[in-house]
Amino acid sequence: MTRLIVAAGGGGDAVAAAMLDAALYGNEGPAVILTYAWDRLLIGPVPGPRGPHAFTGLSQITPAVSAVPAEARPIAPAGSTLPRLAAELPHTFALLDPHQGVEGVTRQLEELVDHLKPESIDLLDVGGDILARGDEPALKSPLGDALTLAAACQVNASIRLLVAGPGLDGELAADDLRPVLGAVVHTLTAKDVEPISAVLEWHPSEATAMLAATARGVRGTCEVRDAGLPVPLTDEGPRVHEVDLDEALSRNSLARAIMTTATLDEVEAYSREVCGFSEIDYERDKAAWLKGRPPVRLDAEAVLPRLDRFETEARNRGVTHTTFPHITEALNLNGSQRDALRRLLISSRPEQYDRPLWRMTTKPE
Repeated sequence: MTRLIVAAGGGGDAVAAAMLDAALYGNEGPAVILTYAWDRLLIGPVPGPRGPHAFTGLSQITPAVSAVPAEARPIAPAGSTLPRLAAELPHTFALLDPHQGVEGVTRQLEELVDHLKPESIDLLDVGGDILARGDEPALKSPLGDALTLAAACQVNASIRLLVAGPGLDGELAADDLRPVLGAVVHTLTAKDVEPISAVLEWHPSEATAMLAATARGVRGTCEVRDAGLPVPLTDEGPRVHEVDLDEALSRNSLARAIMTTATLDEVEAYSREVCGFSEIDYERDKAAWLKGRPPVRLDAEAVLPRLDRFETEARNRGVTHTTFPHITEALNLNGSQRDALRRLLISSRPEQYDRPLWRMTTKPE
């Protein structure tokens, strides 16, 4: 008996898939999780998603699909969280490769379904940007979700679309998503977070960190991304909704436009046309800007006064929590320093660590 979960946007969606798999099917053995190797410059300086040629040590599942085992390694300078996920979690992580466009992703899905004959197939998105029309002002990362949605709608199999934590990616507001959300399949709890709790100590995903935090009861406003978007942490956060797959496709203009694409370049071109941008272009520009930036001095004497100023300004904006990737950006540190910064802050001010988020001090100045 095999289950297949497709992590719609890669990155943190794969971690959320592992959490949801344990919550819904905990006694039935781990699932196969099909996911992009795409960490949005949070792991390594190379923009865009990794294909199979960016790794050594992959394990072939079907002609078009490889697994990423613990011993696999990304080829420098690329980076990926997938080998470490494979080492720490019991699931099989299969590599979703978008470089042949929707045609290629559809072929991967069809091969996996034929090979695994899964008893269930779930397509999981954290936040809900898979339901984006394409013109939302805060939309930042529609490409991966549109690819998987377009492919899922062409596979001759029953696929259930799940949206966890509506609004938690900071791109679409929960109120805007509510009319299309279906029944609540599950409300995540602190107990559900435990199987991935160790992963959350190092994984850079902001949306999945907030999903886990709300499941643990954290409430407030969390500031995320380099732009400092405010994301409400509410009772809606830990809920997982089912959404009609066809209705999702009818909303998602980019997914409809790319149905017959055969290359990632084509998908990017449609994204620029439909949404006005390609997120990989943004990553290219940011990678060029980050290139050669030297690491900033990282010790308590240098960091904590700057953190105090950041927290004062954030509290005045009504912010109660933030993520470690955002603190790294806000303090103008190199992304490679994120883990060291996290250790420094937790050791210096452990009372502010609202796992896996950082809680602002309570008294505004």
